Amino acid sequence: MLLNYFRSIFTLLLLLPLAVLAQRKNLDFRYHIKKATGIVHVDGEIDASWKDCETASNFNMVTPMDTSKALVRTEVKMTYDNHHLYIIAICYTKDDQSFMVESLKRDFNFGKNDNFLLFMDPFDDQINGFTFGSNAAGAQWDGLLFDGGKADLNWDNKWTSHVKGYNDKWIWEASIPFKTIRYKNGITTWGINFSRLDISEAEKSSWAPVPRQFPTASLAYTGQLIWDQPPPKAGTNISIIPYVLGGLSKNFQSGSPTSYKKEIGLEAKVSVTSSLNLDLTVNPDFSQVEVDRQVTNLDRFELFFPERRQFFLENGDQVNNFGYNNIRPFFSRRIGLNAPIQFGARLSGKLNKEWRMGFLNMQTDRVLNTKTAAQNYTVFALQRRVFARSNIGLIFVNRTQVLRPDEKDVSYFTNPYNRNIGLEYNLASANNHWTGKAILLKSFSKQTSSEDWVHAANLQYSTKKWLVSWQQEYVGTNFTADVGFVPRKDYFRLAPGITRFFFVKNPKIASHSLKLESFNFYDKNFSFTENTTYLAYTLSFRNQSTFTQWISRDYVQLLQPFDPTNFGKDTLGRGTKHQWNAIGTSFNSKPQQLFTYSLSTRFGGYYNNGRRSFVSAEIGYRYQPFVSLSMAASVNQISLPSPWNKTTFWLVGPRLDITFTNTLFFTTFMQYNNQQNNININSRLQWRYKPASDLFIVYTDNYFPAPFNVKNRAIVVKFNYWWNL
Repeated sequence: MLLNYFRSIFTLLLLLPLAVLAQRKNLDFRYHIKKATGIVHVDGEIDASWKDCETASNFNMVTPMDTSKALVRTEVKMTYDNHHLYIIAICYTKDDQSFMVESLKRDFNFGKNDNFLLFMDPFDDQINGFTFGSNAAGAQWDGLLFDGGKADLNWDNKWTSHVKGYNDKWIWEASIPFKTIRYKNGITTWGINFSRLDISEAEKSSWAPVPRQFPTASLAYTGQLIWDQPPPKAGTNISIIPYVLGGLSKNFQSGSPTSYKKEIGLEAKVSVTSSLNLDLTVNPDFSQVEVDRQVTNLDRFELFFPERRQFFLENGDQVNNFGYNNIRPFFSRRIGLNAPIQFGARLSGKLNKEWRMGFLNMQTDRVLNTKTAAQNYTVFALQRRVFARSNIGLIFVNRTQVLRPDEKDVSYFTNPYNRNIGLEYNLASANNHWTGKAILLKSFSKQTSSEDWVHAANLQYSTKKWLVSWQQEYVGTNFTADVGFVPRKDYFRLAPGITRFFFVKNPKIASHSLKLESFNFYDKNFSFTENTTYLAYTLSFRNQSTFTQWISRDYVQLLQPFDPTNFGKDTLGRGTKHQWNAIGTSFNSKPQQLFTYSLSTRFGGYYNNGRRSFVSAEIGYRYQPFVSLSMAASVNQISLPSPWNKTTFWLVGPRLDITFTNTLFFTTFMQYNNQQNNININSRLQWRYKPASDLFIVYTDNYFPAPFNVKNRAIVVKFNYWWNL
């Protein structure tokens, strides 16, 4: 029966595009771009160089409703010369209306800033592209678009912009070098759209209309950018980015002397073609990356912490997003956290309009004190577009132990090698209403065995009123992904969900919705082992605040012993059965006020007839656009029979962000976690003294909460420079 379920979903995913091949792009929205007749000065002023340019205006409202024209007025002009693409956006406001921004920080939070964004699809394939923009105070935004409209804001490149404020408007003007973006030579039609968020009016709008259930970045709904002649060839594009680093650290627990660190390294970016890029790195260092935010761990399986190192994130969606959140054949955090990286290379980009590829190879050094051998990691991905916006992908992941002649059985891994190979089909209908994915994975190790397969599929149907989804997964007992993230094995999972949206004519309420989801787990004999059923009601207000009330029912049959506090007290036995009910709420305040707050609660049962209470709150205040203060705190209280009794976990984290300018940032935050018996302080100063060139000063401290003694301390100074050849 289960195999029939999987066959039906795979067949439906493959056949659906045949019914939705019609092109639903906004073909009536066309912007004709002409070459500049004079010099364009990027200063936020409408000078004579813009006089003969076409104007895109008459924007369409996206939220709170998508059935009318925008209330706020926006005008956009574009032009170009032999080396740069130029854009100017005139964002009108009410007289003397103050703008709302969170800070001057780059790649800001979209929903907390008045902003204007540009979305470009240079291959006109409605799958991949670029985004540039700014908030009303001049903080820059740039990223790569993938999967038809998701934004990877870790991408960072050289371009310039300027914002100037007036009584009745703010103007953003930008110059984007053709060398910064990737496009196929000779193509004279690109996908294009413009997005505007005005928080004071609680309105999001776009030039080419986008249904409210989709982000304005959705490439399925772009208009067309029509060039008067083919865009200029980008020409040779080689960038060298060296760095130097100095630092010191001390471990007070071990009493070891202060350790001094001196490093040099290099990154290089080479445009192999106008749409294919080669990235090289030698002795990379990621000390400037912000540390992980701590969490209270009450889960039975490994927790996921996102990758923060830019080399692995930049243009890495093809390999990083293969699979699902908990079925990832490749997870870059497995590389370099237990051993230093010696060198690496990545080749990624478009081969043509239909084909896309990604290749990554990294070499790590051995670590003598942990007896870890050197490792080589290789990932190769190939993607082919099919139908209107769907694609088929292949991935190969390989980890190989590199032993020296005098080394035997010193690897951290039990197997000398591990390989994964997989196929993935991504469905995206022309109008984006149908989306889905189907994957098939197999692992290979020296200790080969059966049941080393994964197959999974999901299908989602989204309209203004309905969101219906179905997901199913199977992970074999012996499936192994040393370079992946697959925290749970030996299970089948079925997860249906349905949400109904209601829109009302109310001056305060934009919409409300009702969601029902069920997550069901079975063992390999298809015997029921676990279920969570979740029902939630959400109110979305016109001022952009939201309120949710939910109830849930849980059932768990433990397949392994488990400590319900993860505190090392005792464990519940394998095979024991547990069920409970819970209720909770969440509220997020409107983002347009200087003081913001959110609150989440959960009250109900827990394992072994216990009780769990959870309260989480976050408050924030901003002295815009320069200072942002926030405080997050959560408390979990668990009451169980002896020997656990009552256990309380606190997690507290104040944070301070100061953006002196849009090129000078200071961030410091503290994390107190009594489950880990640790207080962490992390401070970072970043000065972007030139586009894409930075100076970092990073300070970290770890303490015991009681007595308040230092565990370890470190300070690092890092300097890099982006040099175009």
